[in-house]
Amino acid sequence: MLLYRIGPEGFHAVAADGRAAAAGDLRLLRSDPFTTPPGAWELGSAVSLGPGLLPPVVPGKIVGIGRNYVEHARELGNELPPEPVIFLKATSALLGPRGVVVLPPESRRVEHEGEIAVVLRERLTRGATPESAVAAVLGVTCADDVTARDLQRTDSTYARAKGFDTFCPLGPAIWVGADVAQLEVLTRVNGELRQHGRTRDMAWAIADLLVYAARMMTLEPGDVVLTGSPAGVGPLRDGDRVEVEIPGLGVLEHGVEGYRGA
Repeated sequence: MLLYRIGPEGFHAVAADGRAAAAGDLRLLRSDPFTTPPGAWELGSAVSLGPGLLPPVVPGKIVGIGRNYVEHARELGNELPPEPVIFLKATSALLGPRGVVVLPPESRRVEHEGEIAVVLRERLTRGATPESAVAAVLGVTCADDVTARDLQRTDSTYARAKGFDTFCPLGPAIWVGADVAQLEVLTRVNGELRQHGRTRDMAWAIADLLVYAARMMTLEPGDVVLTGSPAGVGPLRDGDRVEVEIPGLGVLEHGVEGYRGA
């Protein structure tokens, strides 16, 4: 089941799968997906996706995980750390499907990082178990953890490199009920495959990442956890078209443009 947010009002809408959504078999959701279990959702009238597709969730916080794929750590010249690298990404970086990433003038090298993003349905706190963490997941969506790589290497924190406006494309929908242990993610730039990773390639499983993050901060309903990027990251340039795909969910598309001034 796929959960979309459609605009401009930000209503939730549900489709059985991507084909159903494309064919217009989409129903308004009358229930709150963060308080009502998916099996009890009440559906309303039929709607169309239309042009106003929004980020599928507006998170209270975006938690990032770095170096969760061995080959990605190696391509950046890093060793696999003993624990997950955790950081926060600005919520103002959120960008919806078909949006445009703007390359900031402060950076000379901005790179794509296609990822699997987890959306929480229930509160997770210290003491969570892998089982309770998986039960707290609403679903997964596609993300591009856009990164100013040169600033990441020079700054003492990731805040600037990861936090520019438009640096977190998310969508196109939340795949509700996805098996978080059996997923893959692909990233294409201008039609060329750049990244391909699977959850089985991760250093830490998604359930373990959620347990780890919840030790430091309470994860609230609607929060998003980016689970790391596979090898193959590369530069983005003015005019590029990026696609991040999770098979079974669909494709997150976004453009890229140079900074045009305020």
